[in-house]
Amino acid sequence: MKTLVVGLGNPILGDDGVGWKVAEEVKRRLCSSPGSYPLANKNFISVEYLSLGGLGLMEHLVGYDNAILIDAFRSEEAIGSVLVMRLEDMPNYSAFHTTSVHDASLQNALEFGSRLGAKLPKHIMIVGVTTDKCFEFCDGLTPEVQAAVPIATRAALDLLEVSIA
Repeated sequence: MKTLVVGLGNPILGDDGVGWKVAEEVKRRLCSSPGSYPLANKNFISVEYLSLGGLGLMEHLVGYDNAILIDAFRSEEAIGSVLVMRLEDMPNYSAFHTTSVHDASLQNALEFGSRLGAKLPKHIMIVGVTTDKCFEFCDGLTPEVQAAVPIATRAALDLLEVSIA
């Protein structure tokens, strides 16, 4: 079972870079404790950092059995809250990098790819960190979102344990 972890966002747009920060921490933890995640050493777990959605994101998912997408989200929850959900439980509309106005939603892109015969993940999980500051040029996270990085990292690692079991 091959799993892809994707940190989504733009690291120069403040809190929008939280997906990258969490994915970096996941990768660091995988590399620093290979005994805990033995399949990571055999290329069964890959970590990528991307600033795209829809069709472009779908193309990166080809060939994987599972995917964990980490991104910033707007939500009714408090800033810095960590949300874990299945992609199919998300509404099929813009959720930051899972779609754009010039592209298809990720759900629609996956359906399109499947119809074309692409081997796409059967299970896609989302780890979201709530924020309201995704469009300010800066390379740091707000304190509330920075405080959520360890929690989101743990959530992603917990999902990895399920996907490689």
